[in-house]
Amino acid sequence: FCNAGLLELSLGKFRNVLLNQTNPVEAVIRNIASNVTVVIFQVHAQQNDVVISFDKNPSVNSSGTGVDKGLVTILRPQQSVCTWYLRSLDASQVLSTAISIPYTEKDPIPGGCNLEFDLEVDPNIYLDYTLVDTHIKFAPANLGYTRGANPPSCDSGTGQNSRWRLRYDVYQYFLPENELSQMVLMSHIRKMSEVQSIKANGFKMLTLTSDDKTNIYFSSLPGQGVIYNVIVWDPLWNTSAAYIPVHTYACSFSDLVDNCFSLSKISTKIFFTALAVLGLFTCFFGHRFWKTDLFFMGFIFTGFFFFIFITRVTGLGYDVRLILTAVTGVIGGLFLVANWWRFGSVVLCMFVIGLVLGFLFSSTVFFTPLGDYRVFRDDVVFWVTFSSVALMIPVLFVGCPRILNILASGIVGSYTVILAIACYVYTSLAYITLNLLRRVLNDYFNRAYTNVPFQTNDFIILSVWTMLALSGVTVQLRRERSEVPFPPHPYLTWKRERERRSTNVLDPSHHIPPLRERIHNKLLHIKEFFHKEQPAGERTPLLL
Repeated sequence: FCNAGLLELSLGKFRNVLLNQTNPVEAVIRNIASNVTVVIFQVHAQQNDVVISFDKNPSVNSSGTGVDKGLVTILRPQQSVCTWYLRSLDASQVLSTAISIPYTEKDPIPGGCNLEFDLEVDPNIYLDYTLVDTHIKFAPANLGYTRGANPPSCDSGTGQNSRWRLRYDVYQYFLPENELSQMVLMSHIRKMSEVQSIKANGFKMLTLTSDDKTNIYFSSLPGQGVIYNVIVWDPLWNTSAAYIPVHTYACSFSDLVDNCFSLSKISTKIFFTALAVLGLFTCFFGHRFWKTDLFFMGFIFTGFFFFIFITRVTGLGYDVRLILTAVTGVIGGLFLVANWWRFGSVVLCMFVIGLVLGFLFSSTVFFTPLGDYRVFRDDVVFWVTFSSVALMIPVLFVGCPRILNILASGIVGSYTVILAIACYVYTSLAYITLNLLRRVLNDYFNRAYTNVPFQTNDFIILSVWTMLALSGVTVQLRRERSEVPFPPHPYLTWKRERERRSTNVLDPSHHIPPLRERIHNKLLHIKEFFHKEQPAGERTPLLL
């Protein structure tokens, strides 16, 4: 650690430093080699902004302010010493880590063709987030050049001798789950600062050309630390340089409520905990307690679509919407329970059950890397594919409703337990359905990459989900194997009813005329209604 007024640095070496508001720290590098043409100096803090500048009295064009900031120093001929100044904006001491990285004349210069931000050469990545998505943007790079030479023009042409040949690889790195400490961030951000370590530790999300916009969107993961960085690559010289890594937790450390340490609202915890209790019962006993199973599936189906509707058309608060969703879900569940015995409603009930399982299955498919394919950024392609996969489940199991119901109750019921766990402990498995909800409710979520971490915590919870689902399905199959199939197959039920009506003359329905005759009689009745009534009395002339 360094908390004195002078910070001696070595190229490529990290140093932790305590910053305050009143006494700027002078960071110095000496004995820079003559083949080094550019030095990128950067400083990182967890949540408090720091100021980095070329001068003791920073100006807009010579400084940067933020939690992840850096400056580019273009070295003059014979220059061997570089100096920068650091201080915090907070009255208390702020822990930060600093590093300076050298590059040579053939290495591209990150942010060298900046036309948008304040610095002339800006290697920073600018990040902003909402609860739904995280947006990063950066300035285009320029080609490298020797000390004392003029920088290559940024707009002189688009050929292979210009900066338009450069490529940009965007990398993502996840911090350990449920870990919000400063020291963990400091140790991991070092892995995303230099080119080789970025390639070794980061996950490459996409590659941009100079023709593409330098704006990228990702799905926000509140409470989960994420580091982003960009490597600019010169294919002619096969050289690379890294921008300044930037991190986010997609939440606030300073808010009194809904901060990074308490993300789930009380209402959310109550709602999903109650749903998990019902789901756990349904997982093991759903088919035996048929009406409870119907209520559970009807609650999910009705509540899901009502929540989407009320969110899109109203500006009600989250807690109010959740209460109304719960009430509507109860009504929907009771409706299925009260009407399942009708022939048409049996078909409807099995379709709803199959559709709930199909939606979960389709959401799981798009939760995989398949969901980030560029073709699915088109809403029409996405929703047609998603709906086809979801409808495939009830279609495949149309001939075996008992198997469909047992699978749905076991898999869907056990997943509600995972959603309840996610209210207390972070797990990426909650985003199986949350990403679908975000896609429905936000018109521009189709542009966001939805990659999530899958770490030890997620493997444990996935094992719990798998164990519950397999146990629930197995228990129900063994219990029901000697029972009469229930619910009955809709087509077989209709066929038996038709045969009974045609053979049992004592059945009142046996005397119901055929459909064609009934329609013809109804039309005659309507015709007589409009027929003009004839006057009473003699209707023929008297014979003379």
